[in-house]
Amino acid sequence: MEKEKTLVEIVLSNNDTIRLELYPDIAPITVNNFLSLVDNKFYDGTIFHRVIANFMIQTGGYFIRDNAIYEKEAKEIKGEFLSNGIKNDIKHVPGVISMARTYIKDSASSQFFICVNTCPHLDNEYAAFGKTVDNESLENAIKISKVKTGRFERYFDDFPVEPIIIKTIRRI
Repeated sequence: MEKEKTLVEIVLSNNDTIRLELYPDIAPITVNNFLSLVDNKFYDGTIFHRVIANFMIQTGGYFIRDNAIYEKEAKEIKGEFLSNGIKNDIKHVPGVISMARTYIKDSASSQFFICVNTCPHLDNEYAAFGKTVDNESLENAIKISKVKTGRFERYFDDFPVEPIIIKTIRRI
């Protein structure tokens, strides 16, 4: 049986795009939360704040203004993954989008990451909810993962030296 899909496109400030298909039949709470944030333009102007080569790129919670970083807050949702009691068989392979969280299993809100490598240690522990739809999208995510990073303020390691900004995320 074919998975139910919803398509979105991340448009970066340099006009690169990452197109994703989301799976509301596997992670309905996560997809509905993500799409609500997309529809409300929550992600417009947010930055990739954690970029680790051969692992993942993370965004969705911060923006920069006047050379300072500010957090955007959103409501927390139920973590849709096996160790939290919910079946989710999406593996964390290159191109998979998943929700970031703290050590608290129901702490995901708006931050998400895209895997650029196979990350089996994340399977059943993080709410994967979609994947890139084409090679160009995966290549654009990998390109982000290779940028020069450093430390920004006290809390941000693996921070891109040149900000990578999301212009918008939209349904397609």
